[in-house]
Amino acid sequence: MSTQLVTAFRGHQQLAAGPLRDVARVVWHSLREAPPSLSAVLVFDDATGQVIDLEMRGDESDMLAHLEASARRHSIANVDAAPAPVAVGDAEQAGGARRARGRPRLGVVAREVTLLPRHWAWLGSQPGGASVALRRLVDDARRANAACEHAHAARGAAYRFMHAIAGDLSQFEEASRALFRDDRDRLGSILDAWPRDVHAFVLRLLEQPALAQNSPDPLA
Repeated sequence: MSTQLVTAFRGHQQLAAGPLRDVARVVWHSLREAPPSLSAVLVFDDATGQVIDLEMRGDESDMLAHLEASARRHSIANVDAAPAPVAVGDAEQAGGARRARGRPRLGVVAREVTLLPRHWAWLGSQPGGASVALRRLVDDARRANAACEHAHAARGAAYRFMHAIAGDLSQFEEASRALFRDDRDRLGSILDAWPRDVHAFVLRLLEQPALAQNSPDPLA
């Protein structure tokens, strides 16, 4: 399981960055040591730019216990939501016989696919049959669109952060328009006038590397 990386801000100043547990401890101590008049602390997910709600009541051990309980609930919810691996059940071509029953292939999930006879005929003529050909077509499309999808996700993450923390800064609306136009020159000129830490985190969200989404198909 990968470690969730986050960044905490107090007002427009970065307070801490790193694994969620470590940042949560910094935030907990900061809230108890700083005067109430200081700005509230916001914690952002480095991958999505979303604000993360942390339970800061009680002592430090209470806070960490609540954090671990939330992580367990999230993990269980993800497992429950995942479809169970089942045997492939699609016909390899129109009128073709279904695969014989047997031990399910790990990670393969059956779904209904509706195609015209000519589509099934072409798929059935491909090496490995229809299922392998379909998986290969999907993976090729994912690779072709990966850069565009990543750029879209990065802009969304940057906007969520900007909306949460920079809505009162000068030219926020113009910066948002430049962000979604992918006008880096205009956006950069506006960010230059913003607090340094806010500027840096917007750029970090925009320039974060894409997650590795394409792995060899073990069933191909």
